[in-house]
Amino acid sequence: MKHLIYKILVLALPLSFINCEDLKQENNKASENVATSDDNIVLTKAQFEQSAMKLGGLEERSFPIVVKTNGMIDVPPENRAVVSATMGGYIKKTPLLIGDIVKKGQVLVTIENPEFVSMQQEYVEVKEQLTYLKSEYERQKTLFDENITSQKKYLKAQSEYKTARAKYNGLHKQLSMLNISPTNVEKGIITSTTMIYAPISGSITKVNVNKGTFVSPASPIMEIIDNDHIHIELAVFEKDIMNVKKGQRITFKIPEASTGAFEAEVHLIGKSINENRTILVHGHPKDESKNNFLIGMFVEANIITNSSLAKAIPSEAIVVIDNSSYVLILESENGDEYTFTQIEVKTGNSYEGYTAIDTVNTFDASTLFLTKGVFDLVGE
Repeated sequence: MKHLIYKILVLALPLSFINCEDLKQENNKASENVATSDDNIVLTKAQFEQSAMKLGGLEERSFPIVVKTNGMIDVPPENRAVVSATMGGYIKKTPLLIGDIVKKGQVLVTIENPEFVSMQQEYVEVKEQLTYLKSEYERQKTLFDENITSQKKYLKAQSEYKTARAKYNGLHKQLSMLNISPTNVEKGIITSTTMIYAPISGSITKVNVNKGTFVSPASPIMEIIDNDHIHIELAVFEKDIMNVKKGQRITFKIPEASTGAFEAEVHLIGKSINENRTILVHGHPKDESKNNFLIGMFVEANIITNSSLAKAIPSEAIVVIDNSSYVLILESENGDEYTFTQIEVKTGNSYEGYTAIDTVNTFDASTLFLTKGVFDLVGE
């Protein structure tokens, strides 16, 4: 039995040494990494190419000087309509819902009121009286011209005729405003209902009534917004308004709905200061038909008032550690190796993927930076 155990141990020991050697080799391969010394980082060209790293120098780029502001998506006043009734009444039909698309002249609601009948009846009566009063006025005028009748009778006939004519014209106008055809009324077609039509084309954004609701002339029934043309209303603080000019470029984002940026242009600048010490700036977005902007969306905007030139490198070439910015510059290239030095830099504005850096007494046109792959090396 002891002899058998001894044989097993003798066979197992060489296997253990072999396994340990393999593990050591694997660890050596895994630990083959970038060599570092203080702020210097050395890596081979093979590592450089495998990691798809890139080198680049300073570039002179234009950085915008901006005024930061907030605002909202809105439409011009002519593209927003609040629908109300000319005369009060009860809602008989209201087939539309919020979000429905309507065309100008389309029926929105039907209103019923007994007073409509009384008005049409009065209109017919005045029209019939007008025919008689006109004939009487012309007769009295002829008699007066021939000195057959008195001036008193002539003036009375004239007054009655003109009064009736004024009343007729007033009722005619009121019926037209109620969308009741005076021509039909004159034919004896009397109705107790009237319809309200859409004053503009657009989408229904508010509906304030139900079937059977009584509405007065001051009550808003619904709201229609035509968003074919939108704009952005921005609130610019008093201290910045002197730098804002018509035609300046605007870049804006809708943080709650999109990660992308959109462009607009300053179209109008307000001439008065609001209570919160801001001035309204009206901007027109570009390619507005291609974007699904909704009225009332909150926007964050930058008004580009000027620009300045600065030396810059790609933003991904800069790593921020503990509120300090660092870059890697190529110190030397010896055979198959690159040596980089980690240097702290002061950064400026960032724009379109580039960041300005302070180059005073530090870098020149021949300095090469590691512009891709920096995050894998800095701080290791």
